[in-house]
Amino acid sequence: MPQKINFKLLSAFMAVAEHASFRKAAEQAFVSLPAISMQIKQLETQLGVALFQRTTRHVELTPEGEELLISTRKAMAELDGGLTRIQQAADAQHGNLAFACVPTVAGTRLPAVLTEYARLYPGISVRVRELSHHDLLEAVRRREVDFGIGPVEEKRTELDFRPLFLDEYCALLPRGYRHNGRKTISLRELTRLRLLTLAPNSLFRNHLEDALRANGIAADLSYEFTHASTLIAMVEAGLGAGILPRIAVPRSTVLTPVRIARPSLHRTIAVITIRGYTLSPAGGKLVEMLRREG
Repeated sequence: MPQKINFKLLSAFMAVAEHASFRKAAEQAFVSLPAISMQIKQLETQLGVALFQRTTRHVELTPEGEELLISTRKAMAELDGGLTRIQQAADAQHGNLAFACVPTVAGTRLPAVLTEYARLYPGISVRVRELSHHDLLEAVRRREVDFGIGPVEEKRTELDFRPLFLDEYCALLPRGYRHNGRKTISLRELTRLRLLTLAPNSLFRNHLEDALRANGIAADLSYEFTHASTLIAMVEAGLGAGILPRIAVPRSTVLTPVRIARPSLHRTIAVITIRGYTLSPAGGKLVEMLRREG
């Protein structure tokens, strides 16, 4: 088994080989001539072969030295390539990024952010998975994605939640309801209308039901929808009043979001990772853009 070779010895060897001179190699490395000679002697001793033929006028590689020079150049080229790739990843010039996002954020906040991200970092390949909150957490736990973007939940377990922005819940009132430019509506008043909500398996629905129980409010939640876009279309058609996270309301809707008061309802959108995980430079830049947008 060959001994582990010091990188400094290989550098000295390459300098002597390329200059065909111990003196020039010493000058390039800013060391003394005896020091460079000692390094080459140490390398030859470790390898058990002579690497140079020395005469009073010339320094030439032995066959073993020629073979080592070829191998060392290949290794140095691979090392340089690796360092370049690492630096490019650090600068977010090249690489891959995979993350999961809850649909209410993916369909409203991500388009503008990812468009700008693609412009700034065209060398990054991005894969986005739109998942429900539960599936998103599982994808992060199984390390199928680098991180997730979704609501904070109380059960932290082995996951870290780093807040991005606060997302309040709002009401969408059907046309014809006496709106009168109002800015807020109470949860109790909302329940006098036919309520349209997202399905029970959503974290949002859990928050809503907890708020109703805590305030002693009875509500008919028999109209349930899986997608926010469907719920909004139903409100636009006049079926009833909708309750949604504000971020899920597209700018294109003709409806005006009204803040829910008494009680105020909201959720925190966060970056979700395995505990102790450090975002890659590419991931960190995307998260920073999302934070600024928040």
